[in-house]
Amino acid sequence: MSNEIIFLISFLLFIGLILALDLGVFAKKTGNISLKQAGIMSFFMIFISVVFYFTLVSYGHLLHGINSMEKLQYIINKNSHPVDVIPNNLEHSIQLYNMNLGLEYMTGYIVEKALSVDNIFVIVLIFTAFNVEKENYHRVLFWGVLGAIVMRFIFIFIGAALITKFNWIMYIFGGFLIFTGAKMFMPEDEEKIDTENHPVVKFANRFFKVHNQFVGNKFFVIIDGVRKITPLFLVLIIIEFTDLIFAVDSIPAIFSVTKDPYIVFFSNIFAILGLRSMFFLLAGIIDKFKYLKIGLAFLLVFIGLKMILHSYLNEWGFTTSHSLMIILGILSVSIFASLLVPDKKSK
Repeated sequence: MSNEIIFLISFLLFIGLILALDLGVFAKKTGNISLKQAGIMSFFMIFISVVFYFTLVSYGHLLHGINSMEKLQYIINKNSHPVDVIPNNLEHSIQLYNMNLGLEYMTGYIVEKALSVDNIFVIVLIFTAFNVEKENYHRVLFWGVLGAIVMRFIFIFIGAALITKFNWIMYIFGGFLIFTGAKMFMPEDEEKIDTENHPVVKFANRFFKVHNQFVGNKFFVIIDGVRKITPLFLVLIIIEFTDLIFAVDSIPAIFSVTKDPYIVFFSNIFAILGLRSMFFLLAGIIDKFKYLKIGLAFLLVFIGLKMILHSYLNEWGFTTSHSLMIILGILSVSIFASLLVPDKKSK
């Protein structure tokens, strides 16, 4: 069994443990998740994400079983890591590789975390449009995240295989991200969820038996011997559908940081794990970050340009550290501007 498979299985078992802990702690609680509970869970998720960063910095070379200069150079070339090995000094070269691997992971994590905020805004709209009771939020989000992990796994490793075989796909991804970022600059009408004409609702009504009322926290209900799906299950599927759309943006964005599919997957999953607790922290104040969407637009345009110009940037000495500093700068400016600049509408 290869090092990658062992590393991946260990990672998935660890994530399973975290999900079991999450379900075990919160499933026993009734009512809405408090800010205190959400804050503790958010801190814990960020803490284990940072611990994983230091794990990669110390032992990242074990992921691909690097034990020789030839293997190290092969992995660096394969995944386009901006690392210059030191001839005849394997130990120091591995240290440089591990440090860069940790930076790639952390940069991808921050990008995914930032893009998740926009996802939270849409989830709030979905819950509001379907009049979902607050005590059912966590159940829907828990299973939604579980489904998102499976989808991201499939998307990321298929995407990595395509990029490895057809390197020009990076230019398509880059162009798509620039287009998406440019669209976010355009003024939009107030976003609303059409509960009757949403494609998921129309599909479900056409092919399944749908009950017209919520039944507690149940996804399915049997009425007169007929199994029907409840509106709560429809909400879950709509959130999965929404995450699928967001993944089309976020996954290519992280591939601009690293072509190593394992690092893309690890950073994605750690960011997604914190989505539930972050939702309960930000749901009531997310509209206060009025300039964050503009920041995300700049972020996507920057990442798209980086994907298109990656060969030139590598020649100019552009490293993962530079990407991380620019991304943090864009997000910091948009957040501080939201907090410091008064809202014109409130005047």
